[in-house]
Amino acid sequence: MSVLPPCPNCRSEFTYTDGNLFICPDCAHEWTSTTATAEPEAKVYRDSAGNILQDGDTVTVIKDLKLKGSGGVIKMGTKVKNIRLVDGDHDIDCKIDGFGAMSLKSEFVKKA
Repeated sequence: MSVLPPCPNCRSEFTYTDGNLFICPDCAHEWTSTTATAEPEAKVYRDSAGNILQDGDTVTVIKDLKLKGSGGVIKMGTKVKNIRLVDGDHDIDCKIDGFGAMSLKSEFVKKA
């Protein structure tokens, strides 16, 4: 008799199979054998040219960006130092001289 893996959700040892699915009777979680052993992949952040971005990189803004809530504009060619990558729609958190803290989309910058 084969040993079934414990539930990845609640760690219950009373799992059973139904076809190619594993099912937990305690929390009703269903998964396949590939999701039980697969590790989550880290998200890769890329700039407008396809270069991979990392925390601490310096990037350059590739087009004028209007700021919502104020009349300011971040001009094309502005260098942004020491970026921090985050999950979400705007994937770069940074501080820009003269503007302060803000979030940018990686599609509007290129790695310097």
